[in-house]
Amino acid sequence: MMHGAALVDRVRARLADSGDEPSAAHVAAALKAEGRLVSDAAVLEVVSSLRSQIEGLGPLAALVRDPAVTDVLVNGPDDVWVDCADGLRRTQVRFPDEAAVRRLAQRLAATGGRRLDDAMPYVDARLPDGIRVHAVLPPIAPRSTCLSLRIPRRRVFTLDELMGAGSVTPLAAEFLGALVASRASFVVTGCAGAGKTTLLSCLLGRAPSRERIVLVEDSAELRPEHPHVVRLEARPPNVEGAGEVTLRDLVRQALRMRPDRLVVGEVRGPEIVDLLAALNTGHEGGCGTLHANSAREVPARVEALAVAAGLDRAAVHSQLSAGLEVVVHMGRDRDGARRVREIGVTAPSGQGLTLVEPALTFIEGEALDGRGRARLDQLLARSLS
Repeated sequence: MMHGAALVDRVRARLADSGDEPSAAHVAAALKAEGRLVSDAAVLEVVSSLRSQIEGLGPLAALVRDPAVTDVLVNGPDDVWVDCADGLRRTQVRFPDEAAVRRLAQRLAATGGRRLDDAMPYVDARLPDGIRVHAVLPPIAPRSTCLSLRIPRRRVFTLDELMGAGSVTPLAAEFLGALVASRASFVVTGCAGAGKTTLLSCLLGRAPSRERIVLVEDSAELRPEHPHVVRLEARPPNVEGAGEVTLRDLVRQALRMRPDRLVVGEVRGPEIVDLLAALNTGHEGGCGTLHANSAREVPARVEALAVAAGLDRAAVHSQLSAGLEVVVHMGRDRDGARRVREIGVTAPSGQGLTLVEPALTFIEGEALDGRGRARLDQLLARSLS
């Protein structure tokens, strides 16, 4: 940059005091008032910097434009990280000071229709382009304002591309393709950033073109390449606390929209009750993603969500055993690579509970059969009938 951040800040302060827009003429006048005579190119550079700070993502704009970046994480003015296919890495991006990070966080929250200030020091918001924003202000975050951006996928990968990237083995791709064709109900599980949404988008693209897919999401992240997709998106409450539309509301609406496949982008709350009910009332092929550390922990995770929503334990496991059939678990290696690690099937435990039995476990390119392999073959045989 041809001039320091301090000069840009002073120009911004002058424009704020005068109420002028950051046009080339007003910026040139402000620079002259600062005793700086600069070229037309330098004026345009300041204009671009100011507009980015006032209207856009500021210093983060270039990071967000990078197609390899899935998350941008700001821990402080000089501590900015990105998450890519090869894991987390620190960037050279810097903010002038903590106040600049705070201003950006507050502007993004306001763009998403949310409030962020000392009275409400943390926020979740969604920008018009689908970017999910989370921010926490001091003193809740003692060192500095913390800002996290989750960037929606710009394109959908095919199974062939996931195989090329090493995320899916050829044998796993064969089974996953048959899973979609069988119309078995399934969830894709894993930790945050494991690639659950990427895989689910890819699999939904394999659904027959005659089927109607209804997506229910917090924010539009699933992007299946399919000719008949209907999207429903949740809405947070406005600054007055009104107008909220929850995922549970949308699952109920989706059931009235004649879905061939009901898809909940991320199951993480009371919507699990309505999804389980749907899977038990003839809605084949339903699916979604779920945060879980392993496939075998899915019943406990579902139980925790459903009991908190009002179902008793026996009812949860009864509906889970009858409604959900397959679990596809994604993992992330130490090098950041995302891979399908396991395919499991649900089964009764004999004590009124449901468990997930491993059917196929993928280790270093090899596939190991588990107790649930015969059950998986039986479910997938439906795609051949």
